[in-house]
Amino acid sequence: MEKSIHILVEPPFPRIPNRRFVVVAWLITVITFVIYGTIRTGADWKFFGSRGSDVLISHCRSVVPISVSEFHQRQQTLAETLYDLNASAYIVEPSASSLYYANISSSSWHLSERPLLFIISPRLSEDGTIRAESSILTPVFEATRAKQLPVAATNVSYPEWPEDVSPYQVAVRTLSAGSKIFVDGSVRHFIVDGLQSATSRDQVLIAPVEIRQLRERKSAAELEIMKCANEVTLLAIRAVRDKLRVGIRESEARSLMDNTLATAGLKDTFSLVLFGENAALPHGSGTDRELGEGDFALIDCGGSLHGYQSDVTRTFLLRNSAPSTDNLALWYIVRAAQSRALRAAHAGGLTGDVDEAAREVIDAAGYAKHFTHRLGHGIGLETHESPYLRGASNDIIQVGHTFSDEPGIYIEGQVGIRLEDCFYINENGKPVYLTERVGGQAVSPWAP
Repeated sequence: MEKSIHILVEPPFPRIPNRRFVVVAWLITVITFVIYGTIRTGADWKFFGSRGSDVLISHCRSVVPISVSEFHQRQQTLAETLYDLNASAYIVEPSASSLYYANISSSSWHLSERPLLFIISPRLSEDGTIRAESSILTPVFEATRAKQLPVAATNVSYPEWPEDVSPYQVAVRTLSAGSKIFVDGSVRHFIVDGLQSATSRDQVLIAPVEIRQLRERKSAAELEIMKCANEVTLLAIRAVRDKLRVGIRESEARSLMDNTLATAGLKDTFSLVLFGENAALPHGSGTDRELGEGDFALIDCGGSLHGYQSDVTRTFLLRNSAPSTDNLALWYIVRAAQSRALRAAHAGGLTGDVDEAAREVIDAAGYAKHFTHRLGHGIGLETHESPYLRGASNDIIQVGHTFSDEPGIYIEGQVGIRLEDCFYINENGKPVYLTERVGGQAVSPWAP
């Protein structure tokens, strides 16, 4: 029995092109813009005056970093998981994972050929409880600097290795003999090889899914940071949209976007700005196109707040711009795919089913071959992290998971449209956009 797909969007589109229907759809869109735009743009006007930067600066001011007690709980949970898996240690270099467990980032300690390793081991107490034991393997001449790292752990030991001794031998000697050693997937190969040469090769393993999943499910504190980071990113896009004009170059708009994200207090920012047909190449064309009359502008950008990433994309028009009816229809098809994907996401569901839900909308409109990438990715301390929303993936969606929802249609040489909002699965197992408090999804091409 064939599956019937009904695309219920604002407005409902049949297969394209159907020009008479699209003209009607365009009129409905104008009405939608007037109604919703009046509501939303009232909030946007604040960015036109001197208050604009104040709004961005203050938006996340009250959001606090992860507490020391939460770091301790993460270490405890990891230690208990290691014990259950009969492992003696988890080893990680400065990375997103070390930032998660110990507040050690790759920016606080740059990687070199000399390994600095954060190690967590489970220890069985006399009362039968498991406690986490933390250590940092450091070169001797870097020991003082290593001890100055803002490590969110108690009673940390600092085993040192001199230049004429194998650091891996020193690391292994601190661990229980005969047990498995798990290394984070981000650890460089030469370090894995070194650890394997210092002990049995089959004893040193990449951390299994049970450990990888600990980072995937976000706590309330993590979600609060991620909400604000994504909210202020969307507010920044709206502020920049109101500064664009016909004739501005992509590079100029990108500078505006970077500066606005920095004003908002985000760090490690990125921005991709594409105009017109350049947006048909999802990651850019390498040219510097001017914005023309009736062109769509695509901005994909983000940054970090207390280490947590934002990622928002809007494809929009200038306030008085009128696109072709066909391109306008494409925007609403992408919007419909994004909405349908969100409705398909729930705790207990499969990640592949969410990707399929978005793809069915675009397939039914006749643009299957123009949706050329996966629907989304996990997001947190890394912009792209597991799990992923992609075809044939069967990861089970859980409470606390966070994903991007970013369908697109890309017709090379003509037009590219992508809309992206990140969402999380709440305690009731339902999906909620991280940008919901500032309006969530784009309302129309004129109200991003």
